[in-house]
Amino acid sequence: MTFVLETRNLTKRFGGIIATDDVSFKLPAGARHALIGPNGAGKTTFVNQLTGVLNPTSGQILFEGQDITNWTVRRRATAGIARTFQINQLFAELTPLESVILAINERENAAHEWFSPLGSRETIVDEACALLDRLTIGDVRDARVGDLPYGKQRLLEIALALAAKPKLLLLDEPAAGVPESEREQILDVVARLPAHVALVLIEHDMHLVFRFAKTISVLVNGALFCEGTAEEIARDPRVRQVYLGEEEVQHG
Repeated sequence: MTFVLETRNLTKRFGGIIATDDVSFKLPAGARHALIGPNGAGKTTFVNQLTGVLNPTSGQILFEGQDITNWTVRRRATAGIARTFQINQLFAELTPLESVILAINERENAAHEWFSPLGSRETIVDEACALLDRLTIGDVRDARVGDLPYGKQRLLEIALALAAKPKLLLLDEPAAGVPESEREQILDVVARLPAHVALVLIEHDMHLVFRFAKTISVLVNGALFCEGTAEEIARDPRVRQVYLGEEEVQHG
């Protein structure tokens, strides 16, 4: 089996605190995987190491078989790793169309093209429009980003990540803060993301997790507690104990 991402004994310490505890993890190409765990489990710290925001204390990160442990954020993004954030990173004064065009120009190493007239490269404009349509926000492509409902802002953030044409996309709580009335749209869009892109969803909403994920890993206190198919995780009494706090969970 081909693995798009692999970690080997990944560990991150902050002083005496072990935030990531010897995590070995494998993700097949095209996976639909969820990373779950209670608050403070170390999910975001783990993802920050995958994307280069944090350097691990020890261990390795491999992307398509290549050791990327010491690569910069930009080099990883260029290689095909993209992510969204719990709190969006959008430019409020731009439009969705301008935002996606800027992301495509960045991918094509043509950032200077931003200063050319908007329609000067029709292929980029067409690609941006098609991507916004796929994310169901083509109807607001010319609106000010800061004026969009929060659910549409979250969809725009996914569009910006997809503009990089990633091989691996890490979605960090894409429905966080989104009103219930808008969550279904995000569920539908995530379910229809390109099949060739390996997706990792970091999420607290179990409805979203079990609708999306084929496989699930559970982190507890920075360590990989268990993993398996969505059905196996749903039936595992240890996972219910972790979330319900019925007893202290011991690793092993």
